[in-house]
Amino acid sequence: MGYILNLRKKVGHQPLISTGAAGLVYNASAQLLFVHRSDTHLWGLPSGSKEIGESLAETANREVTEETGVHAVNFKFKTLLSGPSMQFSYPNGDQIDAVIAVYQAFTQDNQLTPQAGETDKVAFFDLDNLPEQMTDFSQQILEAAELV
Repeated sequence: MGYILNLRKKVGHQPLISTGAAGLVYNASAQLLFVHRSDTHLWGLPSGSKEIGESLAETANREVTEETGVHAVNFKFKTLLSGPSMQFSYPNGDQIDAVIAVYQAFTQDNQLTPQAGETDKVAFFDLDNLPEQMTDFSQQILEAAELV
């Protein structure tokens, strides 16, 4: 997240428009991949901010791999979310107004590796038994993708 971190040095906690991507990653058992975030202590979909020169599909792929250790394939665009419901304040005070492209992908990889400092757990969940303590962004993504 170098681009956003560099901007934060200049603007502090002020709201930033953050363009990013999230992954709806399914395993062979049709379970959905989630990360447990270290900052909010909530479950969420692998996601993150776009870097300079990166496509949104590349962002989704990179974030899935970085946050979970999973190598997913066949990233296909599902939906785009933006607007007042996509505004968020992080526990450290940083504010964003997010624009999030959502991609669906698949993996045969069951080697789950949380990203130190960002995620403390990674797990696949059945669609009829999703985590109860989930980020608002993830809940909105699941609703937009008609998964809940």
